Amino acid sequence: MNDKVFTKPIKKQFEFDEEVAAVFDDMLRRSVPFYEESQKVAEFFILKKLQEGGVLYDLGCSTATFLIRLQRKLKNDVLLIGLDNSEAMLEHARKKCEAFGADITVACADILEYEYKPADVFLSNYTLQFIRPLVREELVKKIADSLKKEGIFIFSEKVISHHSKLNKELIECYYDFKKAQGYSEYEIMQKREALENVLVPYSESENIKMALNSGFSHCEVIFRWANFATFIAIK
Repeated sequence: MNDKVFTKPIKKQFEFDEEVAAVFDDMLRRSVPFYEESQKVAEFFILKKLQEGGVLYDLGCSTATFLIRLQRKLKNDVLLIGLDNSEAMLEHARKKCEAFGADITVACADILEYEYKPADVFLSNYTLQFIRPLVREELVKKIADSLKKEGIFIFSEKVISHHSKLNKELIECYYDFKKAQGYSEYEIMQKREALENVLVPYSESENIKMALNSGFSHCEVIFRWANFATFIAIK
């Protein structure tokens, strides 16, 4: 289904409800620049890391699209676990897993409170930015503690610049991208208003500092387009 969520006046802050879940794949494709390409980069590193018996957690797995595609390419027997706090998203995820015959575990959970098994990989696609800054580093520390030695955490985030003029121009560049995908000026402004104080992005340097402070030995960007970036952190 096509994303038309913001063609009408908003009545609440953005949330991952049934209306969003029903069009989420289209929303991602049209709202995140080079989303497929960044996911292919993440996939490359994940496939190299996951060995027989490996464990991967996808935090904020939404409709499980990435996990389903990943399982098709895996040659080892591994445990793929998708967590999300939106039951609407998970309902779509379960239907897709069943349709594709994908052996993937999905569960409704608070990723701050969940008890993780020792894992080889954590994945987070545009999820950290929705975690309150006061507890965001706490979550990243929990991820680091749950990873095995040399395990990896791959996360994608919208990022800001601390240079005010550049930050403004990065936003303009992004809005031009959205217009090219068929979104109207009205839809763009409606969504921006709905996300106010819900999505709180960090800068590239702040994300890297957070990872290093949380127990990772190294963190750097492996893909970036304007104000969207994919990071890899190594324990």
